[in-house]
Amino acid sequence: MRFHGYFRSSSSYRCRIAFNLKGVETEFVSVHLTKDGGQQKSEAYKALNPQGLVPTLEVDGLVLTQSPAILEWLEETHPEPRLLPQDPAERAAVRAFCAVIACEIHPLQNLRTLQYLEQNYGQQLDGKEAWCQRWIGDGLATCEALLAKRPKTRFAFGDAPGMAEVYLVPQMFSANRFKVDLSAMPRLRDIYAECEKLPAFAKAHPSVQPDAS
Repeated sequence: MRFHGYFRSSSSYRCRIAFNLKGVETEFVSVHLTKDGGQQKSEAYKALNPQGLVPTLEVDGLVLTQSPAILEWLEETHPEPRLLPQDPAERAAVRAFCAVIACEIHPLQNLRTLQYLEQNYGQQLDGKEAWCQRWIGDGLATCEALLAKRPKTRFAFGDAPGMAEVYLVPQMFSANRFKVDLSAMPRLRDIYAECEKLPAFAKAHPSVQPDAS
């Protein structure tokens, strides 16, 4: 497996966590999103991934893009340990939790959105941080509310980390990066702290990636 990603990309971070939880080794190929005008925009990379985004996974002639598709493929082809519950209702609940992050938060705080705010609306660091604080904060508050309706467990949906943590931990990293106030989100903070104790998450952290800068 060849995994094309970027150290600070939330969607790449998700996949790294999942690979580690599954014990799957990949060959990492850095696609630096800010060097050379954005390596994801190169003709060579766009021939592989026409959208020009990370991550991209190559395996046995197959090219997979979009982290949710990669993660679902990984779960189906490497079923142990399970990242999604067996019960259909619980599986839907986990997917809904993950979708709040992947569909509602992530598109509003990714690099190309922030670059657009700067280039077209003149927003500098303070303006971009305020934007991220609003949308990341709102989304994570929803995640906190979803978990408040459930029995309290060590992790979001049980006593072992799963797909919810795969999505949550990179988003919490971004929340800290953009100085989001997490004081009203004790469940999310507790889960994040539990994940930080585990090697699968520590090994996936942006700061220890080969292309970290």
